[in-house]
Amino acid sequence: MDIYDIKVIKRNGEEQKLADYKGKVLLIVNTATGCGFTPQYESLENLYKKYHDQGLEILDFPCDQFGHQAPGSDEEIHEFCTSKYQTTFDQYKKVLVNGKDASLLWKYLRENSPKEYIKGLAHKASMKAIEKLSNTYQSENDIKWNFTKFLVDKDGKIVSRYSPIENPSVMEEEIKKLLK
Repeated sequence: MDIYDIKVIKRNGEEQKLADYKGKVLLIVNTATGCGFTPQYESLENLYKKYHDQGLEILDFPCDQFGHQAPGSDEEIHEFCTSKYQTTFDQYKKVLVNGKDASLLWKYLRENSPKEYIKGLAHKASMKAIEKLSNTYQSENDIKWNFTKFLVDKDGKIVSRYSPIENPSVMEEEIKKLLK
């Protein structure tokens, strides 16, 4: 099985085949509207506007699994994101990213990605604090918190995993290389 064998559910309830994204660079992120990292929506939208025409797709999966930080309906979450951050990239139905009921995509991402990108002692200390807050973080591959980001190349290979702390803007150079 590869990422293109997976189907996800759009915000409107329709099924979306990830195979439809073959040949595109994907940035897949679990998000929340009431999280300290929520302002990252601005950077995500900036990347999308800058690189979408070159083949970047951002797949936004709201997740209420960490601190009940995405409590609204899919429609309420979408309204918040489009009105506050003017997001225009695809937003999917709310998902679970850890545990036995996690979505197939997120199980695949956890099992097939490199370890999280870690840089600097302050970053490591912050991630340790987040691990303690998360009641669903059980193993090293689990998602630690909202705004964990996965970068997938044009062939469907997961090339990078970025921690919630990392602002999406740090991925820009890697995205540019993958789009070539």
